Amino acid sequence: MKNTIQDKRKLVNSVFTTASKKYDLMNDLMSLGIHRIWKNRLLDWMNPQPGNNIIDVASGTGNIAELFIKRVGITANVVCVEPNEEMYHYGKLNLKKFKNIKWFKDSAEKLPFKKDTFDFYTISYGIRNVSDINRTIKEAFRVLKPGGRFMCLEFSKIDNELINLFYKNYAKVIPFVGKYVVGSSKPYEYLIESIDKFYNQEQLSELISRNGFSNVEYRNLSNGISAVHSGWKI
Repeated sequence: MKNTIQDKRKLVNSVFTTASKKYDLMNDLMSLGIHRIWKNRLLDWMNPQPGNNIIDVASGTGNIAELFIKRVGITANVVCVEPNEEMYHYGKLNLKKFKNIKWFKDSAEKLPFKKDTFDFYTISYGIRNVSDINRTIKEAFRVLKPGGRFMCLEFSKIDNELINLFYKNYAKVIPFVGKYVVGSSKPYEYLIESIDKFYNQEQLSELISRNGFSNVEYRNLSNGISAVHSGWKI
């Protein structure tokens, strides 16, 4: 089991090191730009308020953190956690104009913060890539304040047969696009495979509940291509 976790950690780190410089561009190409709408839907459901503290895990280039600050202003305190060295530096540079964002290069499974610290925990297209999903969710529960909220945006299972057929055929093209844009198809072969193997909406909801959260629910986006999951620390 330990070797499996270490192997996945190495694989994911390699994937994001390769893709880091063109990460946002590839996200636009992979989702036809719709990922930006999905991320705003996450923020809509969160409904953050001025003065809230947020931890955004697997921050990547900082999309969620930037959207959060644009909604609540400079009173927000934002912590971004990114385990990959290249993505960490790229994200930090990308959001350097925001003085109320602090960056940490740490893993989702072991966060360097005290318990009961944050109002919101967000993870956007990252939970699928962690090496230990149960430990990740337990850590989210630990660092949230009582009454805090866990929000997860992730690719999921499509509930429409025609859309599912289109998506599966489109997914076959993505590694070739990746090879042209970033010079390698391997990161995108991994991403497509990881999406296909990941939990469905009900399974992920059960996992979130089993690791401590209450009132767990989800909302499908674009017929389930992505889904937002929500849970409360009560």
